[in-house]
Amino acid sequence: MAIKRFAEFSDEPVGLDGDKIQLDRVLNSEILITGYRILTSKYPDKNKSGKALQLQFKILKHGTDDNDIRPNVLFTGSDVLIDQITKYSEHIPFYAQIIKINRYYSFR
Repeated sequence: MAIKRFAEFSDEPVGLDGDKIQLDRVLNSEILITGYRILTSKYPDKNKSGKALQLQFKILKHGTDDNDIRPNVLFTGSDVLIDQITKYSEHIPFYAQIIKINRYYSFR
């Protein structure tokens, strides 16, 4: 009998690798979006969807190859960012900025 690997039968979502940082640290900075997951929020009353976004990205540094930069992750309940990443996920990886417009965050 051949012994299987966990990945062969599991349908568990795999977490995204990276150092966790706060969204405010990357506001208005050029980042490279490399992955995402939509999760059930730990704080479902904080937004309309009850969802949370785990976003994986790299903070770009002038003159550095993207492959040499360690990934980061952030978590947010922003429904606008959740809608945008879902709508444009087929374009990942892509460069973007996260900006704050009044009380909302958005990709630009």
